Amino acid sequence: MPSTLETLQMRFQQALVAAFGEEYAECDPLLAPTNNPKFGDYQSNAAMSLAKPLQQKPRDIATAIVNALEISDISHPPEIAGPGFINIRLTPAYLIAQLQEIQASDRLGIEPADPQQRVVVDFSSPNIAKEMHVGHLRSTIIGDCIARILEFRGHDVLRLNHVGDWGTQFGMLIAYLREVCPEALTGASALDLGDLVSFYKQAKKRFDEDEGFQTKARQEVVKLQSGDEESVRGWKFLCEQSRQEFQVIYDLLDVRLTERGESFYNPLLPQVVADLDKIGLLETDQGAKCVFLEGFTNRSGDPQPLIVQKSDGGYNYATTDLAALRYRVEQDGADRIIYVTDAGQATHFAQVFQVARRAGWLPDNVEAVHVPFGLVQGEGGKKLKTRAGETVRLRDLLDEAISRAKKDLQTRLAAEQREETPEFIDGVAQVVGISAVKYADLSQNRTSNYVFSYDKMLALQGNTAPYMLYAYVRIQGISRKGGIDWETSQKLSQASDFQLQLDDELELGLAKHILQLGEVLRSVEAELMPNRLCQYLFELSQKFNQFYDRCPVLQAEEPQRTSRLMLCYLTARTLKLGLSLLGIPALERM
Repeated sequence: MPSTLETLQMRFQQALVAAFGEEYAECDPLLAPTNNPKFGDYQSNAAMSLAKPLQQKPRDIATAIVNALEISDISHPPEIAGPGFINIRLTPAYLIAQLQEIQASDRLGIEPADPQQRVVVDFSSPNIAKEMHVGHLRSTIIGDCIARILEFRGHDVLRLNHVGDWGTQFGMLIAYLREVCPEALTGASALDLGDLVSFYKQAKKRFDEDEGFQTKARQEVVKLQSGDEESVRGWKFLCEQSRQEFQVIYDLLDVRLTERGESFYNPLLPQVVADLDKIGLLETDQGAKCVFLEGFTNRSGDPQPLIVQKSDGGYNYATTDLAALRYRVEQDGADRIIYVTDAGQATHFAQVFQVARRAGWLPDNVEAVHVPFGLVQGEGGKKLKTRAGETVRLRDLLDEAISRAKKDLQTRLAAEQREETPEFIDGVAQVVGISAVKYADLSQNRTSNYVFSYDKMLALQGNTAPYMLYAYVRIQGISRKGGIDWETSQKLSQASDFQLQLDDELELGLAKHILQLGEVLRSVEAELMPNRLCQYLFELSQKFNQFYDRCPVLQAEEPQRTSRLMLCYLTARTLKLGLSLLGIPALERM
């Protein structure tokens, strides 16, 4: 069903046409939910924006709009406030009708997007032969959340993991592998990633200190690129070892990805350069083949080049990203391509997008967007590192979150003198620990840095995953305490003689908030800001807890009891859906 905001926008546009003519059919009514309930539920600022073109006073314009506005089935009579704000206050009857409609829907009344798109989401992107570290956390979590929301909205989403599985560093690794573990080039080996990370460091140290080894490494690059059987086998071995450990992290985070590494596009790179040359975009500068960019200059004020083939004939990230973007449009059929990487790559993607547009590989009807994010910082705003000064391994960070969640749970169980099985404790600890890490990241404005704090993210109070999970658990506790079967209660509430009641202002506030989920998801779909969904769920949990504390549910008389039970059930369903779109499973008990 259309959201309240969409319905009001349509009615306002009809009123604008009725009041001022067909030329205002596309005029934006500038409608938004209000921040203060005393101004109603929605407010339109259209009158102020139309004062100049209409050459009228804003309050006169607002009066004309209100006189033509037909929303008596939705709202109390509109109010004109201040210089010409139009305030809308929804009626309980409208809210009740909307709630009864969404409770009968397995999607809570949220319709799939129209039109639906083919969307490529490029996220996570670790490097082969290196462990995933805290720097991969935000890309993986934000990308997964965006993909989940787009999938729920009905889009055909391709979740791509653009892993760093190609490049000159593999010459160094294969050369070292040939020396210390030659069996990996001919068959199976007992190496695992823990060894491989140490192995990478040892290979790098050897490369930095031994000129003879550097020569061997460069030779291995040539052999790998020419398809030498042993070199390719060594490369595949390194990739597979890394892939296995990456999957442990992805399973822990419940993240699904389709791997398509840099090596996939390697055969396409010469054609990228040749086609840029054919189009006339390519220039040679100091032996390198480049495209000179519009709007980008160097320190001297000269146009800045994007190098697509180095003077030694090699390619770089820009070449690969151009090939990948072109493939995603021409072969994957993408309507929208979303790159989830750190903010430091914003200039790189702006340059790649410009070249692709000028080459005709990125048509006007395809959107390419970079979704930047800030840094994860330690206490004091410094870079998050171990005590030894090394980058924090992502696996260690997640294990620590689970361990702390388990300790907190055991302390709480002891205080409540409550016995639970080890399986229950381990299961809850894992969900709470991982969810706390995810939510702490997603609840931030992604463009900002944030300080990583286990204590804050695991707190039962505040804008945290445990607070949200506890609100859901609290509702399930109502059903257990009252012996309530939610499905049976829902059927009873759909009977023709049943009527939801919204008599208390807290019931009204909760009902209004439940109905805003569709608007929030459409906002995230368009602007790719998951923190808006987090804020919505946090406010929903707050409103439910306020309602629960003041409005008796099980002790209420009928029909109020069933009415409040249905408000509880709708809240639980909304929380569960919203959390699932963040990649967080709901718990029945905790």
